[in-house]
Amino acid sequence: MNARKPPTMPSIDSALVWFRRDLRDHDHAPLHHALADGAKVHCVFVFDTEILDALEDRADRRVEFIHGSVVELDQALRAKGGGLRVLHGRARDLIPALARELGVQAVYWGRDYEPAARDRDADVITQLQAAGVEPRLVKEHVVFERDEVLTLAGKPYTVFTPYKNAWLKRLHTAGAPMVDVAAYPVTPKPSQLQAPSADARIPTLADMGFEPTDNAALGITPGMSGGRERLADFAQRIDGYKDRRDFPAVKGVSYLSVHLRFGTVSIRECARLALGLETIADPMASPDITPKAATGGKPPMTEGRTGWLNELIWRDFYFAILHHFPHAATKPFKPEYEGLVTDQDDQRLAAWQEGRTGYPLVDAAMRQLNTTGYMHNRLRMVTASFFTKHLLLDWRLGEAYFARKLIDFDQSANNGGWQWAASTGCDAQPYFRIFNPISQSEKFDAEGKFIRRYVPELAKVPTKYIHAPWTMPPLDAQSTGFVVGRDYPAPIVDHATQRAEALKRYAAAAKK
Repeated sequence: MNARKPPTMPSIDSALVWFRRDLRDHDHAPLHHALADGAKVHCVFVFDTEILDALEDRADRRVEFIHGSVVELDQALRAKGGGLRVLHGRARDLIPALARELGVQAVYWGRDYEPAARDRDADVITQLQAAGVEPRLVKEHVVFERDEVLTLAGKPYTVFTPYKNAWLKRLHTAGAPMVDVAAYPVTPKPSQLQAPSADARIPTLADMGFEPTDNAALGITPGMSGGRERLADFAQRIDGYKDRRDFPAVKGVSYLSVHLRFGTVSIRECARLALGLETIADPMASPDITPKAATGGKPPMTEGRTGWLNELIWRDFYFAILHHFPHAATKPFKPEYEGLVTDQDDQRLAAWQEGRTGYPLVDAAMRQLNTTGYMHNRLRMVTASFFTKHLLLDWRLGEAYFARKLIDFDQSANNGGWQWAASTGCDAQPYFRIFNPISQSEKFDAEGKFIRRYVPELAKVPTKYIHAPWTMPPLDAQSTGFVVGRDYPAPIVDHATQRAEALKRYAAAAKK
């Protein structure tokens, strides 16, 4: 693998690195460039009240995860001779103020692509420039960003497969093979990283008006240590990813989504794992060394590795979509569906949110979300399809609920996934392909193990009826003591009826 090119930015006397969704001290592009360009480097993280004040739950899993990750990051930076200034307030005010206070010539941070973040960053950039401080934004959260993967006509892709092919072609460009997934090493010189003042402290959750959650009890370990442990575990299972990823009752997926969301692992490190460029057997091994390519120049790929790499490319794709088409954050990507007729039904909405729709797999998935802050990827598709095509509700309501509950909530992926399921997005599921929640259950949770875990009232229902308990004959129901409508809800909608209505509504919208 090629080494990183020398930085092209002019040297400076001092710099500030603004950590955001990149909470690690290794393979870190902003910190790498700041160390290469500046003699003294200060580090800061802001608990941004513009974000925190909008959260409804004071026991928010994400806030606790971030807090634990920030504490660990501070310890790691102190071990390198520096430390992390941790502030609480409006980032758009605090970052320019801190830059002026420290007298730095430049502020480095990883570029964001979501509308609200871009608005905040534009404000910070304006203030920094007015103060004579140079904002130096770099690519950090993706492998390829913005205009790096475009069509031959110079337009953004709106269909995934050609985007993926172009992504892979760029990655393997002759003369610079794999350089875009090479690590950004963090190797400060003595006294280069600057420590906060002796009286500096990290605000507690209570200081910020938040409460602890049950993350630890659920095995959710924050920070680089948690990310490295998950990455090392998945490295042992990645070759079976394609065969196991769709079954929520088995350990098939990576469980790295929250660590990717907050950057406690590097997207480049994940890509290197998928490409076979890195073997991660020891969670304590240094992650800050660029590995060499596999013997023969081309990494050995398996279906599992290829399948996971595709998911990482989908991640880049959705970031690019939101960057190029910011209207998709609040409106259908496809304008013809702005006129799609949806229902307003608070009872159906509440039943879906609470996991009592009468469809076991849907309910189990929603209860997993409510209980753990996580939902298996296959079930995100199933529940979103049910919400939009069976309950006939506006996809934005479901998207907003996921945004409140998911510990790994990422606007670009959440929006892309919901618009895919609702058939309103780019390269979306065609509207006439509607998931049958019963057949999805039979296919991906055949024995009902996942259902029984989260819907314990169905524990005694025989497996052949677990996917549709209302079909159980009276004698079988009597022998188990189970009564639909008493022990578990009857279906709130009929699949065939709602499917027909959805097809009618989508067809009408598509003709306009």
